[in-house]
Amino acid sequence: MPSPFDLDNDSAYQRWRERKLENAITGTAKLIVEINDPRALTPSEHTALLERCRRSNMAIYATHTERVDEDMVRQLGQQFGLNSLDANWLAGEQGITRITVCKNEGQRQAYIPYTDRAIKWHTDGYYNTPDRQVRGMILHCLHSAGQGGENRLLDHEIAYLMLRDASSDFIRALSAPDAMTIPERTDEHGVARAAQTGPVFSLDKSGALHMRYTARTRSIEWKQDDATRAAVAMLEQLLASNSPHIHRLRLEPGMGLLCNNVLHERAAFIDNTNAPRLLFRARYHDRIAATSRT
Repeated sequence: MPSPFDLDNDSAYQRWRERKLENAITGTAKLIVEINDPRALTPSEHTALLERCRRSNMAIYATHTERVDEDMVRQLGQQFGLNSLDANWLAGEQGITRITVCKNEGQRQAYIPYTDRAIKWHTDGYYNTPDRQVRGMILHCLHSAGQGGENRLLDHEIAYLMLRDASSDFIRALSAPDAMTIPERTDEHGVARAAQTGPVFSLDKSGALHMRYTARTRSIEWKQDDATRAAVAMLEQLLASNSPHIHRLRLEPGMGLLCNNVLHERAAFIDNTNAPRLLFRARYHDRIAATSRT
């Protein structure tokens, strides 16, 4: 089947574009699925979540279960073919990370997810090696912030579509193998993570679109040519727009995001001292099963 992401095949792209816009979910409330037990979804719950992920690469679930732990998140992911956890260095024993404010807890306090500050647009794992790209993700809320902490979400396929509609040159620049470099990370022992250079847009083995991106201006080096600078500026403009494809919501206790590592950002927040903001984050090398391009 011809790839719609082939810049030399406009007819395949136009067919895919038409279907994508026809099926894309633009009302945030339509992303939400009420479920009973994340550990054992009913057939109708599974179908509803998968249908949303097929259309917009993401779904929001809402449950009132009180049995919440890392194993619950792991079991939920397994029902969607998410098995290969990205066991990053700050994750727990199961490869699932507790995201909460860490003011006096060693290395965590140096990284934005563990603060109450805003996090700019990004996809997770943009600094990973090519063989460990993060393709799927679950973000489950146990405690929300006292104030703030809202998320904005954008299907990365829609971001690609909007950029390509503006100019195929933007896609060509952001698909270059040297488009974006994340500098090495060092610690007291030397180089803890080597520099990672790669494209923003690429295809996985199934032909599905993958995106690695961060809007950070520190700890990132963009290719220094006019084409890349123009493409990055256009992407920033799109992400700052009021597009109906950009979803805005705050995850409340029992709610979670199931997605194919879509673009997302987090607003700053003020914690509730009695129950600080706490989320479980599971990142996977797998995509959600049965969500390959159509």
